[in-house]
Amino acid sequence: MNSSVDFHSFPDRDTLSSDLADVICILLSEGISKKGQASLAVSGGSTPVQLFKKLSVIDIAWRKVAICLVDERWVAPTDKDSNENLVRTHLLQNRAAAAKFSGMKNSAVTASEGEAACAQQLQKTHRPFDVLILGMGADGHTASLFPGAVKLPRATDMQSGIICMGIAPVTAPHERMTLTLPEILTSKQIFLHITGQDKKDVLKQALGAGAPGDMPIRYILQQSQKENFHIYWAE
Repeated sequence: MNSSVDFHSFPDRDTLSSDLADVICILLSEGISKKGQASLAVSGGSTPVQLFKKLSVIDIAWRKVAICLVDERWVAPTDKDSNENLVRTHLLQNRAAAAKFSGMKNSAVTASEGEAACAQQLQKTHRPFDVLILGMGADGHTASLFPGAVKLPRATDMQSGIICMGIAPVTAPHERMTLTLPEILTSKQIFLHITGQDKKDVLKQALGAGAPGDMPIRYILQQSQKENFHIYWAE
């Protein structure tokens, strides 16, 4: 793997989830010790489910932790495609049920119309995030920064001053709300959590030459600081 990234390889997904859960909880506990509170931003999909379950049983001061989403499909929080639903089902359980949670979906008809309310809600979370966990799609998207999306240039503008943005993927269903690139990159520690040889191949391609807009994970790979960006992978 490219020496410019902090790449951690694990023999299996269970070991990865256990190790990453321990690291995240150490970082959250450090945040609590320093500031009296800590924050965690998480992504959806099937990959983090095992991680969420491991996190939920670790004994830390969860009541002092604020959890929010990196991105969300603009569907009801009870919908099977909702990241909030996923987090409530697998992470906000057991000990972690004591954490404070802020979803992205609000009463606005569209994600674009809901940007201001979502940003106001995020302002209440302890930012910059102590820990932010990203995933990555087969097309190289991360968060809801999708290749070909009309608003991708705006969502990745480091001077925008915008925390979150409604975005419509060209290659995936549902309008989304996503944290913008500048908001993601302000996080104290960023983890890219991926599994499978196919994702490793996508990562290898993204680490090669090419326009960031073609594979938006490149925005993270190219602009993150090595000391606070970590890739966790298992077959």
